[in-house]
Amino acid sequence: MNKIKWGIIGLGKIAAKFCADLETLKDAELYAVASRNLQKAEEFAKEHNATKAYGSYEEMLKDKDVDVVYIATPHVFHLENTLLSLSYKKAVLCEKPFAINKSQVQKMIAAAKKENVFLMEAMWTQFLPHFESLMEIVESGKYGAIKNIRADFGFAPKFDADGRLFNKALGGGSLLDIGIYPVFLALSLLGDPRKISATASIGKTGVDEECHITFEYPDNVLAHLHSTVQKNTPTTADIELEKATIVVNTRFHEPSSLTIISGRKEITKEFGVTTHGYNFEAAHVQKMLKQGRTESDEMTFEKSLQLIELLDKVRADIQLEY
Repeated sequence: MNKIKWGIIGLGKIAAKFCADLETLKDAELYAVASRNLQKAEEFAKEHNATKAYGSYEEMLKDKDVDVVYIATPHVFHLENTLLSLSYKKAVLCEKPFAINKSQVQKMIAAAKKENVFLMEAMWTQFLPHFESLMEIVESGKYGAIKNIRADFGFAPKFDADGRLFNKALGGGSLLDIGIYPVFLALSLLGDPRKISATASIGKTGVDEECHITFEYPDNVLAHLHSTVQKNTPTTADIELEKATIVVNTRFHEPSSLTIISGRKEITKEFGVTTHGYNFEAAHVQKMLKQGRTESDEMTFEKSLQLIELLDKVRADIQLEY
């Protein structure tokens, strides 16, 4: 079996988890890693058993053996890194948020279409077993229609004005980094809202440290969404349906479990995931590449455009401009 050879741009914590999960896929090979600092690339390659390490992105992209590139750089570099990778005819899996705003995402998609090369936003939650099960249960209609959703994501990192979470120049703030997950959940379950309202707490570096969002849908259906980098929150999602409530247990965006509460009955579904969970999206990308596709049939361009448009609208409401 020919293994699909992965290259990685952006060698931080998420990339390290992605590499660990890639090892669990029989038909995947961590082939090359690239950093603007060769020593960092060599250390990362050694730690994660990559065949090659490069001191520039272009050098790695010129390597004809690289099949697909995983981009895990800070948000503001996604457009530039993706366009560069696509120009070398490399398939791309780019971390969420796909880019900083809708116009950047449109440029990325246009470039992928022009080069006729695969591109997908790395919204890993889409491919996790508990999330797929949640979508199946809701879509089956067995518990009736959704009445409302509540979802939150909060944690309290150490404040670092220059770090990617708080630095405005790096696209910092809670919304793009973690608020994207509650927004993604609402979009997946209910589609585009007819009205959006949001409030935020803007910190001293000019980014949203906390964001409260309400999406309104027909029939008085509401989605209450919350993100914060000021405190730890439950990081769960409650989907209230006509005949049951489904709780996506903490942390809802990563491998987790579902608890279905119907009357006095409570059932918890476990999914036995032993990895970080990045292997599911990587396996999907490989499947798409083997089928010769240039777009995912699950995390479609349309879904990525809808997602970034919602984030843009929330940012407009909280008056956060990058």
